[in-house]
Amino acid sequence: MHEELDNFERNHVWDLVELPPNCRPIGWDGCEEQSEIGSPGFCQKEGIDYEETFAPVTRLEAIRILLAFAASKGFKLQQMDVKSAFPNGFIEEEVYVRQPPGFESARFPDRVYKLRKALYGPKQAPRAWYARLKSFCSSPDKTLFLLSRGGDTTIVRIYVEDIIFGGSSHALVSSFAEQMSREFEMSLMGELQFFLGLQIKQGPEGTFVHQTKYTRDILKKLEMGDSKPMTTPMSTNTALDADDDGEAVDPKEFRGMIGSLLYLTATRPDIQFAVCLCARYQASPKTSHRQAVKRIFRYLKFTPELGLWYSSGSSLFLRGFSDADHAGCQIDHKSTSGTCQLLGTSLSSRKQASVSLSTTEAEYIAAASCYSQLLWMKATLSDFGLRFGKIPLLVDSTSAISVAKNPVLHSRTKHIDVRFHFLRDHYEKGDIDLVHVASENQLADIFIKSLEFGAFVCLRAYFEEELSSSGGVEFTLQVEGVDNTLIKGEIESQWTGLIALLV
Repeated sequence: MHEELDNFERNHVWDLVELPPNCRPIGWDGCEEQSEIGSPGFCQKEGIDYEETFAPVTRLEAIRILLAFAASKGFKLQQMDVKSAFPNGFIEEEVYVRQPPGFESARFPDRVYKLRKALYGPKQAPRAWYARLKSFCSSPDKTLFLLSRGGDTTIVRIYVEDIIFGGSSHALVSSFAEQMSREFEMSLMGELQFFLGLQIKQGPEGTFVHQTKYTRDILKKLEMGDSKPMTTPMSTNTALDADDDGEAVDPKEFRGMIGSLLYLTATRPDIQFAVCLCARYQASPKTSHRQAVKRIFRYLKFTPELGLWYSSGSSLFLRGFSDADHAGCQIDHKSTSGTCQLLGTSLSSRKQASVSLSTTEAEYIAAASCYSQLLWMKATLSDFGLRFGKIPLLVDSTSAISVAKNPVLHSRTKHIDVRFHFLRDHYEKGDIDLVHVASENQLADIFIKSLEFGAFVCLRAYFEEELSSSGGVEFTLQVEGVDNTLIKGEIESQWTGLIALLV
């Protein structure tokens, strides 16, 4: 506390003043209004004490895209940490804070602090910190900052007070680091190696991102380090449902296991479907659900060192795969959408919010969801100076492709929610190229259903196996009306960055 308060004094965060009439100071925790029992704090009200809340937290997909971009361009990312980030932001409103209990001024114990800069409690603190950062470089996105000089650009991503940055110009990157160090109290950590639980290894051949330590820590915490390994995260015979007659288990423990696995999907897309399926039963988990979750952990015991690989010097392609399992949910018979966007390896598996009346509708809705993510990625990459024309979206349903392409079929799809029909508009504008892919070659298949070991391994790491042995899995992509050799080569170059074994 003494160190923190000394830091506030050095940064001129506040002034000790008399409390003006008709003003209420917020408590030291800066949160809820208290009754007569507890600390005498007051909550802030939107529109009176602050305009709106804001959090400078970047998406994990954006972090992965930056890692892929840096590896492709051949530069290494650096990391820095800001000490007491929020107290560096200036606030416009008048905010008064009570003196911290036990650290009151001996001369003026009844006075309050009037804030010049933000603290971690007030609602406007994150926005004030963002505004301070924005004064140093341009910001096309709320968590992305660009510093340009001549033809060189330094890219900066922020996660509250953790900052990763890099660029092709070493001089410009060093200049940015020196400028930040002069303005703020910084901890320069050098080359990016550990960020938000992700272990990052940058080398001349590429960047490998994994969560091996996190995986082993979870297994140790759950006392599953000696459990029998499994080759797949879920059996093909598993059909989870509500299991109303099953024995109930501790919901807190079950949710903790699901939460650990959900964070692990940041670098382990191979467990995405199994985790999302088990996560549907968090409200009332049963023994059967816990057994399914434990199988996922046993699979992690078998493959603790899997991760994402981004090769250096590779061309950046933006492609999407979309698939759906019609009426696959055992409870409400909703479909499961599986989408796979290849570049920053953004992957997802989710249950559709609406009930689809046919396989065509389920595939069409999944394709629309996939393309919305592709649009976001396209906009993000445009900030890096990358431009893309038509983005191929590979779907294994000719009927769903026809619905998007053929205006004659529009009258049959009026009952589909209008928010999914933007896929048609972008096809007519020429922004997307809907391509048919055979079901056995649909990469998104791994995100909508449990697969047998052979098919699972093929989709997980077919390219690595094909290179390591002449008898490896042969992957052939047949696309109607398209040069299959060209498409196969593009997909292979992208799949290298999807998931690889740590060798």
